[in-house]
Amino acid sequence: MRPTALLPLLLLAPALAAHAAPATSGLSFTHNDWTLACDNTRTCRAAGYQNDDDGDNPPVSILLTRRAGPDQPVSAELMLGQYDEVTLPKQLSLQINDAKLGALKYAAAEGTAELSPAQVTALLASLTRSSRIVLVGNDGKRWTVSDRGASAVLLKMDEYQGRLGTPGALVRKGKNPESTVLPPLPVPVVRLVKAVATRPADEALATSAALRAALAAATSADDCEALHPGDSMIANEGPQEITVQRLSASKLLVSQACWRAAYNTGDGYWVVNDRAPYQPTLVTTSAVADDTVTIEEGHKGRGLGDCWYTASWAWNGTAFVRTAVSSSGLCRLVSAGGPWDLPTLVTKVQK
Repeated sequence: MRPTALLPLLLLAPALAAHAAPATSGLSFTHNDWTLACDNTRTCRAAGYQNDDDGDNPPVSILLTRRAGPDQPVSAELMLGQYDEVTLPKQLSLQINDAKLGALKYAAAEGTAELSPAQVTALLASLTRSSRIVLVGNDGKRWTVSDRGASAVLLKMDEYQGRLGTPGALVRKGKNPESTVLPPLPVPVVRLVKAVATRPADEALATSAALRAALAAATSADDCEALHPGDSMIANEGPQEITVQRLSASKLLVSQACWRAAYNTGDGYWVVNDRAPYQPTLVTTSAVADDTVTIEEGHKGRGLGDCWYTASWAWNGTAFVRTAVSSSGLCRLVSAGGPWDLPTLVTKVQK
């Protein structure tokens, strides 16, 4: 993977990483075997996995979800590892520190389960200290969820949702009233504007040397290797084909391949004037698809494809607005494509 393309995927890394941001921007945080994603509505999702340092631990993941606001409960669900072909048990139960906590509400065909409120309470209590969390199949198979990093992730969740020092805090409880907890924020609405028909003269700009020069001047080689002569594979192939689509009476969307790596590619998208001076405004150089008024980005965290990063943009008539950012969690071979949707940005796109 090209280094600049790796930057959005840092939230997938198992090493300690934090990104503090205003509540309207979301947050991601990873420590050891646990990762956290809080979105711009202040809903938080924390996912824990097996200890990957011990190769004897089969893949598994538990997801905790908590909405913003006072007195909100935590829900928990899990997925047994199924990236490789496995035989899943017909029944599944939970044990914590050898205490048997009963059968889970388990969907054997999918290898997924939900925890009851009592099981969630026991799990949350165990995650703030050293504990052994084991899922036991009726066939005797066992999956162990690591507690490494859980307390740090739950503390970060409390902090982001404004729960520190309240009775409902997961880690640092206190006597501050629940009314002091931050409220949920509304999902932003992005109004999608329909593009106008592309004209023959627009398509002719695809061969314009002046347009290509404007794109190169507005975009660094780190962002779009193909626009700049150099040692990269794609730059040495020569000029990449430019695609031109009309957005409005005066604006065009132009795109071209920018970089290529072992298991990911990235296309560049710019909004430009429909005549010189073109004055390109970069949207992204890591896109994989578009339908003119929306642009999609999606990249593997590694070649195995067990973890992904995705993002999207929508045209609001003036600019492309980012409408979604999400990951599928840590790269732990739980499932192809990753087990969860962990957004840090959510919106409602309306036509």
